[in-house]
Amino acid sequence: MKPHRIALIGNPNTGKTSVFNLLTGLNQQVGNFPGVTVDKKTGELQLTPDHKCEVIDLPGTYSVFPRSGDEKVVFKVLTKKDEPDFPEVLLVVVDASNLERNLLLFSQLYDLKIPVVMLLSMNDVAEKRGIEINIQALSAMFNGVPIVKINGRTGEGLESLKSVILHFNLSNSHPEFVNSHLEDIILDMMAQANDAQKRYSKIRSGLVQVLRQNPLKNTDPFTSKLDRILVHPIAGYAIFVALLLLIFQVIFNLASIPMDLIDGVFGQFSQSVKASMPEGVFTNLVAEGVIPGIGGVVVFVPQIALLFFFITILEETGYMARVVFIMDRLVRPFGLNGKSVVPMMSSVACAIPGVMATRNINSWKDRLITILVAPLMSCSARIPVYTLLIALVIPDGEVLGFFNLKGLVLFGLYALGLISALVVAFVLKKLIKTEDRSFFLLELPGYKLPRMKYVFISLWEKVRVFVWDAGKVILAISIVLWALASYGPTERMEKAIAQIEAPITADSLSMAAYENKVNAIRLENSYIGILGKGIEPVIEPLGYDWKIGISLITSFA
Repeated sequence: MKPHRIALIGNPNTGKTSVFNLLTGLNQQVGNFPGVTVDKKTGELQLTPDHKCEVIDLPGTYSVFPRSGDEKVVFKVLTKKDEPDFPEVLLVVVDASNLERNLLLFSQLYDLKIPVVMLLSMNDVAEKRGIEINIQALSAMFNGVPIVKINGRTGEGLESLKSVILHFNLSNSHPEFVNSHLEDIILDMMAQANDAQKRYSKIRSGLVQVLRQNPLKNTDPFTSKLDRILVHPIAGYAIFVALLLLIFQVIFNLASIPMDLIDGVFGQFSQSVKASMPEGVFTNLVAEGVIPGIGGVVVFVPQIALLFFFITILEETGYMARVVFIMDRLVRPFGLNGKSVVPMMSSVACAIPGVMATRNINSWKDRLITILVAPLMSCSARIPVYTLLIALVIPDGEVLGFFNLKGLVLFGLYALGLISALVVAFVLKKLIKTEDRSFFLLELPGYKLPRMKYVFISLWEKVRVFVWDAGKVILAISIVLWALASYGPTERMEKAIAQIEAPITADSLSMAAYENKVNAIRLENSYIGILGKGIEPVIEPLGYDWKIGISLITSFA
């Protein structure tokens, strides 16, 4: 029987994402696993012209014993056979250059008695390090489990993998690698440690027959030399800050062009719709509510796309792992850890993906603090405000002959958001008490050139999620706010407008000015105007009036 549901699983930084992109291409969907806000990436693998199977990309994990939200999802999917996501076959991505650590997870998955195929990745890295692997001996360690050498970046091994899956025997059974019942020791930390010790002991004894190391190729001099600079206690931070400054300069200068174009297109479209359709509530809804609401989402796509493009490039090259490593030393005193950096950087585009990205933080306390401070980072929705203020206050000019002064001010505003987040995180660290011990475990991957095809696949996926998921909420709020600003108590509206109609003549006030006056009165007496006046006593000590109160209410969109 041919399988219809396959799960892809492996340690972080083993090339699992590249393999998933190779198997599925653009035939991917992103959702959530049932009951949790953890990304569920699925795609279609075309095995034969008349047979497709679903590939589920499970979050990266070092063990089946869960520590973070991601790992809990992995454990649930692999142990609940009555769940709809339960896979018929596991494709386990194993790093050929680090077999011992990767085989711990593989042996645990093997013992779950789910049919498995080992995908041996990073073979080029292993070869550079002089590591030779006896495939037959490795397969024999696990009772002849199928092994396929694969390279998600070049496509090597794809056809071999399809052939293995097509001819896989789903009734295949095998003895346990280590005689332990994983479900029974999930809550026992000591039992987990003993289980890992047994597994590593058996793995090391088995690898004697599997591995051969060429001592002349035992190191990667390029990676070592570069790491001396990029993870240096002083130079590492300076390089990262300079890189961030460069990214913001590029985003500020490049994104403004398509943003202005999009804003203009939607503005003209709204006016043309209002002019061509008959007057009425529906026309006002489309022209003043729906179209501006959609435009309010789309206008931020250039900035989000550029930011995610740079972040994806940094992740693909292996540099982002170094950023997480060096930043751990900086943010840990504030109650965060290195893994908080990526969610906080993502929050610069939008706090929604930033909060979602916290799920791989192991410590409950660190994860909660990161979630609470992520919205303090300046997200792209604040760009219009920043742009307006900078244009009004900051003169045109350059610093040191090539730094755009306005771009530097924008960088400073983002830096202020970061400082605010760190201060609040420090306070929360003192307030939130927990017995959980925070630890930080990270593997530094080798450097590699990014594959632009997969960069754009990842970029398309993230932009699509923002536009579709966040966009629906923003559009709905925009329509509600339009309705609140356009309508109010009928008698109150008519009475207010009647008061300005009497003294007006064609000579004393032009039609355009009259319409502006009517619109102002309508806004003041609309439901949102009433709300603005309702909160005026609260905001008056700040020097705000009811008009600014309206702005505060609508800013939640």
